[in-house]
Amino acid sequence: MSTNAIACLGPRIPIAQMRSVYSVQEVEKKLGKLSKQEHEPLRSTYQRMLDKGPQRFQVKPSGLPAMQHLYEELPNFQNVLDDVRRQIALCEDSGDPLEITPLLLLGPPGIGKTHFARQLAQLLGTGMGFISMSSLTAGWVLSGASSQWKGARPGKVFEALVDGDYANPVMVVDEIDKAGGEAAYDPLGSLYSLLEHDTAGSFMDEFAEVAVDASQLIWVATANDARGIPEPILNRVNVYEVEAPDFEAARHIALTLYQSIRQQHDWGRRFDEQPGDAVLDRMAELAPREMRRAWMTAFGNAKLAHRGTLLCEDLPDPGKKRGAIGFMQ
Repeated sequence: MSTNAIACLGPRIPIAQMRSVYSVQEVEKKLGKLSKQEHEPLRSTYQRMLDKGPQRFQVKPSGLPAMQHLYEELPNFQNVLDDVRRQIALCEDSGDPLEITPLLLLGPPGIGKTHFARQLAQLLGTGMGFISMSSLTAGWVLSGASSQWKGARPGKVFEALVDGDYANPVMVVDEIDKAGGEAAYDPLGSLYSLLEHDTAGSFMDEFAEVAVDASQLIWVATANDARGIPEPILNRVNVYEVEAPDFEAARHIALTLYQSIRQQHDWGRRFDEQPGDAVLDRMAELAPREMRRAWMTAFGNAKLAHRGTLLCEDLPDPGKKRGAIGFMQ
């Protein structure tokens, strides 16, 4: 395939070139050192690398993508979107690849941080890797575990580059402030080199022990509180404090989500093009992450009532808590 192959990913963001993310010669050398009787998982990994080859698509924007829908859907992320736009603009008419400084989104739960990361991946069209740090107790999830350990496997970064189609996928590190682990092993240790462009270019996964080029990855980390994040991480990222949307912004988010759900489903045509003011006011009291569930409940209740108009009574009761699941005594 040509190194200047072009395939449209979205509004004015094409794939413009290919990039080699590892050395075939190095993989062949590692494979040749394995005896036929040992390390079958490692042998399989090397063979997979050789079969797929080292070339991956690398997004190269030819112009600024349409982002107005993101500004409308995520009004409390305007500063982040502005910076992303600026960084895309820098390379849109040059020979440089897309380069976005790692992002750290700080803010309370439920305001849309993870949703923003998913939308960014969709905008760029490069796919997304997701790592939840709240349940991560060992750094091998990021950087792989030594093949000498039973059940060892490559890390998420290696898998994203070797098994994926792109050299610059969006990698989301969710709840980075909740990373835990043994005192002797820092689960965030591998990020120190991954977040540095120069060292990320030859990142060594501990399982495969083959250097991969992770310098083009687009990092988005989320956290509720910066106090739980090591200083070396904070020094390597752009930090954005994302506030919960105010009443008008929350109302707009709710309206945008209503219209999106309605348009995405065939049954949506049975409902009004726009909900009433009272319903929107009630929805604006919810956190953005709760809105989709609330809308789906309201649509279902209205359908059961044979109405095309949603009423406040169709929305979930905000004071009602989920009961325990079990048998009645």
